[in-house]
Amino acid sequence: MLLGEVAWLPLLFLTFPDSNFQTPNFPPHLTHSHNTHPHHPHPPMEQDLRAPLIQHPHNDNSPIKQVALTVPTTDDPSLPVLTFRMWVLGTFSCVLLSFLNQFFWYRTEPLSITAISAQIAVVPLGQLMAAKVTDRVFFKGSWCEFTMNPGPFNVKEHVLITIFANSGAGTVYAIHVVTGVKIFYKQHMSFFVSLIVVITTQVNLF
Repeated sequence: MLLGEVAWLPLLFLTFPDSNFQTPNFPPHLTHSHNTHPHHPHPPMEQDLRAPLIQHPHNDNSPIKQVALTVPTTDDPSLPVLTFRMWVLGTFSCVLLSFLNQFFWYRTEPLSITAISAQIAVVPLGQLMAAKVTDRVFFKGSWCEFTMNPGPFNVKEHVLITIFANSGAGTVYAIHVVTGVKIFYKQHMSFFVSLIVVITTQVNLF
């Protein structure tokens, strides 16, 4: 399988010689330009395709118009991030997706629920919490002052909740081991031992 995957790599060198390699993601002064090669003139059409992707060094905006119109290039430090609703919705999304994907993993045809589902679902929930949860300030004037409703639901909270959900959207590989020992080998594994096996494989990036 590995040989089959890398067998096509030499074709890259046959198709794109190192001296004439050109990529639209780098300015021409970082790569060998076709214009400087007498036998390989640079096609006008390729120049037109490359032009929008070469950005000015001080321009951080996206060359794609749809992205440039919707994604700001500046940060708003006044937006709250580690809010009560972010922790609640993020933890709930992580736990729920982890349980559902692991539960349906045992089916003959597993059902997979991605983080996009949580990303869409938490928007009305976040706005509902922003409208209904009290904005009372607890421990006012002390070092642990906080409020459960600092204002409207914002994009930074939404991004962090999506990261939480994506962290729990996948199944744990060590569950194969625990399931195989119990079902096929008919051996008993306590909950503590199973938990240690799962945590060990997860922290070791398996």
